[in-house]
Amino acid sequence: MRKPLEIVYGVDDVPPIGVTLLSGLQHVAIIAIFLVYPLLLSREAGLARDRVLDVLSLSMLVLALSSVLQVLPRGPVGARFLCPPSFNAAYLTPSLTAVKLGGLPLVLGMTAFGGLVEALLSRSLSRLRPYFPSEISGFVVTMIGVAVGSLGLRNVLGAGMETASGRVEIAVAAVTIATMIALNVWTTGGPRLFCAFIGVTVGYVIAAAAGLITGADLRVINDAPILHVPSFTPVGWSFDAGMTLPFLVAAVATSIRVMGDVTICQKTNDAEWVRPNLRSLGGGVLANGLANVGAGVLGTVGTSPSTSGIGLAAATGVTSRRVAYAIAAMFFLLAFFPKASALFVIMPRPVMGAALLFSASVIFVNGLQIITSRLLDARRTFVIGLSFMLGIGVDLYPGAFAAVPAAAQPLVSSPLVLGTATALVLNVVFRLGVRRTRTLAVEPERFDPRGVESFMEAQGAAWGARRDVIDRASFNLTQSLEVILDTCEPKGPLLVEASFDEFDLDVVVSYLGAPVELPEMRPSNEEIAASDAGHRRLAGFMLRRFADRVESTHRDGRTTLLFHFDH
Repeated sequence: MRKPLEIVYGVDDVPPIGVTLLSGLQHVAIIAIFLVYPLLLSREAGLARDRVLDVLSLSMLVLALSSVLQVLPRGPVGARFLCPPSFNAAYLTPSLTAVKLGGLPLVLGMTAFGGLVEALLSRSLSRLRPYFPSEISGFVVTMIGVAVGSLGLRNVLGAGMETASGRVEIAVAAVTIATMIALNVWTTGGPRLFCAFIGVTVGYVIAAAAGLITGADLRVINDAPILHVPSFTPVGWSFDAGMTLPFLVAAVATSIRVMGDVTICQKTNDAEWVRPNLRSLGGGVLANGLANVGAGVLGTVGTSPSTSGIGLAAATGVTSRRVAYAIAAMFFLLAFFPKASALFVIMPRPVMGAALLFSASVIFVNGLQIITSRLLDARRTFVIGLSFMLGIGVDLYPGAFAAVPAAAQPLVSSPLVLGTATALVLNVVFRLGVRRTRTLAVEPERFDPRGVESFMEAQGAAWGARRDVIDRASFNLTQSLEVILDTCEPKGPLLVEASFDEFDLDVVVSYLGAPVELPEMRPSNEEIAASDAGHRRLAGFMLRRFADRVESTHRDGRTTLLFHFDH
C-alpha cells in the first residue's frame, strides 16, 4: 500500500496529538448530527426525559465502541482503516415500525438480529465475490455520495422541512462551505487539515449573529445536566417474526453500504489501489455487525460507517487510525456530559448542510473513479445506468413508492438502498451468457494488429476488467504474434485463448511451429548486433517483461505460450 500524495497522515502514520484531537473533533461534529435518529426513536417510543438522555448517552457509547472495532490492527474484526461510525437510516425505517408494534424492546431485539445477519454475511464475502464486482462497489460509493449530498441540500434549502430556507440561511451555508473549500484548496498545513472544523466554527458564529441560534437552542444547552450517568438497566428485548424481512433487508443494505465505505477508505489510502480487498471488507462488515449487536443490547438504533466522515478524512488528508481512538474517547466522555453534546445537537441547519455537501463532493468523485477504472460493455452500462436512475427516483418521486408493501418499505427507504438492490439483481441477470473464456484464430497471411486489439478491448469490457491491464495484455499479444510470425514460421492458424476472473487474466497462444525463446536475461548488445538469433532473444526477453508471468511448452510440434496478468 503506497500513500497518495494528497494524504498528509496515512492510516499507519502517527500525527501530532493536536492534529489527532482536532481531527477527531471535526468528525464528532459531523457524526453528532445523526444523533437525531435515536432521539427521534425515543420520542416515538414515548420515553420520559431522563430515559431519552439515557438513550442518547448509550448511543454515544455505541459510537465509541464501533470506532475502535473498525481500526483494530489484528484479527478478523475491523476494516483496519479510519472508518468512523454514524447512525443508519436503513435501520431507522424498520425501527420506527417496530416501536409501534412492540415498543423499544422489539426495536432492540430486531436490531441485534440485524447485527447477527451482518456478521454472518461478513464470513461469506469470498463466495459472493462474483456478485460484488468493482463497478458495483463504485456505484455504491457514488450513491452514498448522492445520498449524503441530497441530505446536505435538503438542510441548506429546507426542502421537505417545516420552513424553507431564506436568504439568510442560504448565505450562512454558502459562507460555511466556501470557507471549507478555500482552506482545503488554497492553503496547506493546519488550515487545510482543519478546514471542516474551521468552516463549521465560522458557520456557528455567522448563524448566531444572524439569529439562527435562538433562545430555545440556548435553553437546550442550559437545561442539560453537566453530568449524567446513563442507566444500564435493560428495558428488555423481544422478537417478532413479522419484522424479520424488514430488518433482514436493512442488514443486507447496511452490509453493502459498509463495503462501499470501506472501499472508499482503501482507495483513499492506497495510490496503487486496483480492487476491493475482501479481508478488509469482511472485517469492516463484521465490526459493524458486532457494533449493531451492541446497539441492540445497550438500547439504541443500528449504525453504519459515517460516509461524510470518510469523505472528510479524504478531503483533509488525515486518515490515521489514531484519529479513530480520539473519536472514541470523545464520544465516551460526551456520553457522561450532556451539556457538551447538546452543543452539537443545536447545530444550525445551513451549517449542517454545508458540512455534508463538502464531504459528499469527495465521496461522489471517488465513486466515479472506481466505476471508470473498469471497461464497461452494454450489460454493465445498463446495470449502472438503470440502477442509478431508479435509485434517484426515490428522492424525485417519493409518492410513487408509497404503495409498496410495508415489509418491503426498507428497500425503497433511500436512493442508496433501492439503487444498490437494483444493481445487484441486474448484475446477476446480466451475468447470464457472459463467457469468461474467448478464443480467436489468427491466420498468418491475414494478421491485423487492430483486429487483435479490438478483440481484447471487447472482451475486457464484457468482463469489466481494468483498462490498464487490458491495454498491457493487448500490447503483449500483438507483439507476441508479430514475433512468432517473424521468427517461428508457424504452420496454420495461431489460436488465441483469453480467460478472466476478478483476479487473473490469462492469454494463451498456441501454434504449430518452433518455440519462442524467452530468456530471463537481456542479451548483450554484442549478441544483438552479431546475428538474427540475438534479435530473437531480445524480442523474447521483452515479451517476458510485458506480462507478470510467462510459461512456454513445446510438445509434438505444437508450441503453447501462457501470458499471465495480475488483475
